[in-house]
Amino acid sequence: MIKYLIFDMDGTLIDSSEIISNSINYVRKKLNLEPLPKKVIIEAVNDPYLNKPKFFYNANEYTKEQIEWFREYYAKNHKNEVFVFTGIKELLEDIKPYFRLSLATNAYRSSAMEILTHLDLLKYFEIVVCADEVENPKPAPDMIFKIIDFFKCKKDEILLIGDGKTDEEAAKNAGIKFLKVNWGFSDYKDALNSVEELKNYLLSINKNSK
Repeated sequence: MIKYLIFDMDGTLIDSSEIISNSINYVRKKLNLEPLPKKVIIEAVNDPYLNKPKFFYNANEYTKEQIEWFREYYAKNHKNEVFVFTGIKELLEDIKPYFRLSLATNAYRSSAMEILTHLDLLKYFEIVVCADEVENPKPAPDMIFKIIDFFKCKKDEILLIGDGKTDEEAAKNAGIKFLKVNWGFSDYKDALNSVEELKNYLLSINKNSK
């Protein structure tokens, strides 16, 4: 019986494709690198096997400067470049009586808190786990294990909802169920295609488990 839900943030709850691509290109400009197309950036962000520092900045790992530049652009522009997907707030309102909700994001905590607070989403989640709060972000299972420990639940009681391969791999690596959604950054063939469809599915599994 599913009693606990983990939501991905970018591409699942919010459309952050503009801020992510612009922030990365802002760092690239600082490094005298040519800008990358938005589509290329978003596909790369969702590739769990890609060496992202190498791909984006030709670096072996993210430097302190690169992280600060990314956060600088993000902090200044997120209010104009990030949006909640249509129907998400209504979804969270409708399901919160039936599930305990959490969020796992590969964003840094400072960025995630700015976004969730600005968009009035933070209040829905009992725990938010970010990339800089675990040893290894998604697709590693660290975030999921941290949430499971917080809820003190069993693996068969919790479900991860996300839009990318990184989320799918994280769920697989943690040994929990995964639900694909298809309105974000990906193009799945076997996924839920609307927020309404997701709501109906979640309410149905709750009803069927009683």
